[in-house]
Amino acid sequence: MLANPPDYRNDTVLPLHPDVRADAWAVDAACSGNPGPMEYRGIDLATGEQVFHFGPVRGTNNIGEFLAIVHALALMEQRGIKKAIYSDSYNAILWVNKRQCKTKLERTPQTAELYNVIARAERWLATHRYTTPIIKWETQKWGEVPADFGRK
Repeated sequence: MLANPPDYRNDTVLPLHPDVRADAWAVDAACSGNPGPMEYRGIDLATGEQVFHFGPVRGTNNIGEFLAIVHALALMEQRGIKKAIYSDSYNAILWVNKRQCKTKLERTPQTAELYNVIARAERWLATHRYTTPIIKWETQKWGEVPADFGRK
């Protein structure tokens, strides 16, 4: 079990695996049901601080994971921050790279607000270039991503 922080890590307040960069943010989403109440957040791995949080709104976990990455990218650009982003969602990373949220969530009055947020995120991706590394969080090796909501 890792200590908090481990003796060998002076670059973070979190118990991070040695292979994980501390000059990064970790993002994650949580959803109760599918679809259901969904929220997401970003955590600074160097400080342990919650950098942003959104929700809950009716949605899916994959949508939340996608939006969390885009939110992190946009916030880093706005603040002039150059760090990596960790996400444990292969689908969300793929969607961000393709600049489109490929959800099959039904459009209803309950999901209208979320679809507006998705459209805004896709517009941001279409109009901005970024060089921020988006790194797949290896849960099997490193444990749960630090932005995890702990509801499993």
